[in-house]
Amino acid sequence: MTPDPAIPALDGVLETVLYYPETLEAQVDRFYRTVLGMRPIGRKSGQFLFFRAGRSVFLLFEVDRARAQDSPPPHGARGPGHTCFQVPGDAYADWKTHLATHDVEVEEEMRWPGGGRSFYFRDPAGNALEIADRDIWPD
Repeated sequence: MTPDPAIPALDGVLETVLYYPETLEAQVDRFYRTVLGMRPIGRKSGQFLFFRAGRSVFLLFEVDRARAQDSPPPHGARGPGHTCFQVPGDAYADWKTHLATHDVEVEEEMRWPGGGRSFYFRDPAGNALEIADRDIWPD
């Protein structure tokens, strides 16, 4: 489908947000820093954890505070969210091995019709995370 020239262009997704309960903040912070190797770029205890994930920003908000805030506009979700991280194809197997060394269980692995593989696992807050070895979405 050809983009409608009357609609301004989007350049990509700058940030992604998942949520955690306050009681799991320390475990969530440690998981994203030490297991996934993300670089922390901001933190306010009881409110949020911000990380760099490649060129993107990965945000984690304490769900009750995010739903009650005035600014920026309130947001939040109940239950597990989902994010997929893309890795170089030659790092795919290394990620499975790395996660196993941290006792992170791979729940399911997929082979996608257009090519590519991905696998699913969870963070300490129960969010479903996925690692894909390429862009698995058709144009």
